[in-house]
Amino acid sequence: MTTGSMTTGRTTVRPVWAWALALAAIALAAAPLVAYWLTNPEDQRLVDLDVYRTGGTAILRGLPVYGVITPAPQLLPFTYPPIGAMLAVPLALISWPAAQWVWTTAIFAVLVVTVRLAFRPLFEGLRTPLGPRQGRPRGLLSGFPGGFFGGFLGGAAAVPLLVAVLTSACIYLMPIRDQVRFGQVDLFLLALCLVDCLACGPRWPRGMLIGLATAVKLTPGVFLIYLAVTGFPRRNGDPEQRRAFFMATFTAALLTLLPFLVMPQDARDFWFGALLDSERLGANAATTNQSLRGMLLRLYLPGPLTQVIWLAAVAVIGWYGFRHARRAFRDGDGLTGVALTGLMAVLLSPVAWIHHLAWVVVVLAALVGAGRDRMRLVVAGGVWLYYVLPIPWWGVSIKALEIPVFSPVIGKIVQNAFGLGAIVLVWLLGFRLPRHTRRVSECTHPGVRRG
Repeated sequence: MTTGSMTTGRTTVRPVWAWALALAAIALAAAPLVAYWLTNPEDQRLVDLDVYRTGGTAILRGLPVYGVITPAPQLLPFTYPPIGAMLAVPLALISWPAAQWVWTTAIFAVLVVTVRLAFRPLFEGLRTPLGPRQGRPRGLLSGFPGGFFGGFLGGAAAVPLLVAVLTSACIYLMPIRDQVRFGQVDLFLLALCLVDCLACGPRWPRGMLIGLATAVKLTPGVFLIYLAVTGFPRRNGDPEQRRAFFMATFTAALLTLLPFLVMPQDARDFWFGALLDSERLGANAATTNQSLRGMLLRLYLPGPLTQVIWLAAVAVIGWYGFRHARRAFRDGDGLTGVALTGLMAVLLSPVAWIHHLAWVVVVLAALVGAGRDRMRLVVAGGVWLYYVLPIPWWGVSIKALEIPVFSPVIGKIVQNAFGLGAIVLVWLLGFRLPRHTRRVSECTHPGVRRG
């Protein structure tokens, strides 16, 4: 009798029924969000997707891309580089209801791909037996192979069903909920960078997807820095990272220059006008801006002082983050390197809305690792809960109480919770958890000396 799973040599074919069940579970988990955000008042629905369609529609009608806005009451301008408007043309060719469903479905599909790739060390751990020196596994894998996933469902079914559990959990992270709420593009760009960095034996020139993401929205450009610091200098840099850096730079430059040939006025309007106006993105001091600059703007210090502090903070945190991303890559932990670089995209950008923190999905995967360290699992669970709760908005409520000292001080700290949390995550991934892992390894293998 067949169960839909077949093993040939070392290759295991996943049972179709398990993937079907996994996708059904993800759809069930996503249903409340979809039902809410795709049935709310039409003028509040997927407003960022409407911005993308407006850019595509402007090209089709021969209108200035950076002179059009979405319908009232939103009145939002197109804020992306001109190549973004060119890529949005297909969205403008389909009806608004169809675009909503296509885009929302694509968000969840990309999230599944992101989870499957980011949590790969965990999934590989399901099939990797522990050696006799490692003793009894702890944490998430303590039930393998006799636990729920490994026993009752069978090893072949464990991966798709665990993908369903993790994806369903990630759906309710606030940055992911906001992806659905606004119809955002961030998760697509995240996936491009993640796949480009972590895919095994890609069929495309590595670096090309990072270049595409950077051309569409400038913040993924932090991955050019990541490729540079891991690929250079030549004497001890990784040659594959170096080649990827050149390919990413070439792709980004090509897609940036292309609009100057096909829509030169719009290209000039963006690079010499719209790009320099940060207020086109919205109120920079709003609670939703959780970047370093956003947190500093909410202190309402004199403008020049805010600028100086921000540049100093960018230099220090950028140096720390990329230094540890480089170290993680050289230690063979590319996932942590990518997670740290994603956090740099949020913290160093002048404006980083809450939905930009979709990188928390990758951070969670880096924290979990192979799932055999209980402390890392506890930390990951705490981080997940932290970014599920709407904590920054609690800060707004505390400030509204107008309690002397308490409201302005505590309220402001809580209002910046996600940005401050991102800083702590940089420290955790860059220093605290690697140090913990080394200590555990030394205790497990006391006879091994490290040079």
